[in-house]
Parts: sequence; C-alpha cells; structure tokens
Amino acid sequence: MQKSILPQTDSSFHTVSSLTVLVRSFSVKFRSFSIAYIPMSPEAPADAASPDGTAAYRTRLQQLAAMLKPYLPDNTICVRFDPPVDFSSCEERDAFAEALPHRSKSKSEAMPPLIHAPVAVQPPDTVLLPLALEETELLSAMKSKWRYNIRLAEKKGVTVQAWHAADNGFEEAFDHFYELFQTTSERDGVSFHAKSYYRDLLERGTPDPSRPDKPLITLYLARHEQDYLAGIITLFCRREAVYLYGASGNVKRNFMPAYLLQWTAIKDAKQFGSPVYDFYGMPPTDDPNHPMHGLYLFKTGFGGQIVHRPGSFDVPLRISDYRLYIAAERLRAWWHRKVLKKIRGR
Repeated sequence: MQKSILPQTDSSFHTVSSLTVLVRSFSVKFRSFSIAYIPMSPEAPADAASPDGTAAYRTRLQQLAAMLKPYLPDNTICVRFDPPVDFSSCEERDAFAEALPHRSKSKSEAMPPLIHAPVAVQPPDTVLLPLALEETELLSAMKSKWRYNIRLAEKKGVTVQAWHAADNGFEEAFDHFYELFQTTSERDGVSFHAKSYYRDLLERGTPDPSRPDKPLITLYLARHEQDYLAGIITLFCRREAVYLYGASGNVKRNFMPAYLLQWTAIKDAKQFGSPVYDFYGMPPTDDPNHPMHGLYLFKTGFGGQIVHRPGSFDVPLRISDYRLYIAAERLRAWWHRKVLKKIRGR
C-alpha cells in the first residue's frame, strides 16, 4: 500500500493505488473522532444490480474497509463509501440501495456490517452530458430555449472569463464571486461554506505543467460592463468534468448569464479532454412542487442523461461511537432541512 499525505487544516488525503481516502477529524467535548471517506469508488461490476453482483460488491466494500483499518487513525469510527453506480430510474436505484446494506445478526461473523448512511455526501441525482459530440451537435441536443438564451447573453454583450488561483487579478475576481454567493444565499435561503473553503479549493486546483493529470479547478465569472452577474466553479479531470458551485446576482438576470457560463465551461471541459460533464445535483424527478424544480429544468435543458445514484454507505469500525455519530448526523440534517431553511425563507 502506497501512502501520500497532502496538508489540510483538519483532513488528510491517503492514496492507495487509484483509491483516494479522505480522513476528516473532529472533536466533541473531550473526545475526538475520525471518518474515512472514499468518494465515487471503488468501481462496481457491470452486474452490480443483480443479486449476485450486489452481494459481490457488498463484500468488496466490507473487505476494503477492513483492509484500510490498520492505516487509519485509531479513532476512526467508520469508512464511508459513495458507490459510483448509475441507474436510469429512481425505482432501480432504490431497489439497489435497499439490497446493498447488510447488518449481521451474528456477533461471531467476522465481516463488518454495511449500513446505508442517513445523509448522502455526493448528490444522488444528476445529469451527465457526454462530450464526444461536436459543439454543433451539443447545441442541437439542448432545448431550443437554452440555445436561444446562450445567443441572447452573447448578443447582450455578456462576457465570461476563466480564473485560476495563480492568475493576476484573481483575488479581486474571487471577491466578486463571493459577493454573488452572499447575494444568492440571502435571496434563495441557501447556505454556503466560509470564503476560505472556496479559496483553498481553487488554490489546490491551480494548473501545474509538471502534473498534467492533476485536476483543474476553475472560477468562471460572467460580466456585463461593470456588473458581475453570475459565477461558477468547475473541476476538470481525465475521468469527468463537474460543475461544483454556482452563484448569481440580482441585476440583469434577464441577460441569461447562467446559460453562457455553462456553455463556456462545457466547451472548455471538452477541450481539456474530460469525457463527460456532470451537472452535479438536482431533484430526483420533474416535480413542479419540488422547491428546487427550477434547478431540475435548468440542468436537464442542456441535454445529457439523467442518472440516479444510491447515496452513501458506511462500514462501522467502532459501532458504539458510530451510533452516536449517526444520531447526531440525523439531528443536524433535520435542523438544516426543517428549521434553518424556514428561518432563511423568511
């Protein structure tokens, strides 16, 4: 096993072959805990949805957690996985998510349990846009209104500029972006990370000619004259491109900057060599009553395939501490969904 550590405030990355493990540590009063998180790995077999395939994949996750345990901090309470298994319908996804967990009733069984986590780390529902098509074909696959809005933004004189953390003028551009974040939070009642979180993210994704396979993280800003209208942050790598974060202001929204931002990022991702553009998170169905139905319409309008993933799964390493953590995680999720959103909505 090969181990490499990248400096972080409260986390560290451990790389095992092609597997990345993020270890996060936290404290409650006089006790400290850690969680090992494995994003979008390991790969699932083609028949993962079949009974035999599900059982084999479950065993693989359990064995991998057991193998990692000696290399993790002693206070690690669980290994959390986000299985990269895509389904075309919510029903298929839900059936797999119900079948995958395994709670052993036998205390003598050596294999640790696998439990469906109450909170998903990665958005379980998204749109994947393949980038093998030519630009004209990508445009043709969009809804006509989306093509019209892209042309409208260009006609209105909206410009989009890409920024990286090492660029001259980045700090000023980043300040404008975070102001858009604050406006979005106040307008839509959503919460964001601290400013330092996004700066750290962008600094880690700065281009490095000596590391051509390093993920590229880019800040895009849409501007008209002296007004900054909207911005997004994307991640490009050889496996995929991902739209991570977005924010918009309250002025000139009818200039449709969000459409031109996405189209610019899609073209850049294609040029970078990413095979697919992941719009990264939306409601699971086309439900007009969903509070984020507009997000569903926006992301599906660019074309692509809607996929549904099963969420996060845990292999507990310290079961009593794990139960306490899960109880606290459920309480925190309830507080954010039911209480804070109502407060911000006012």
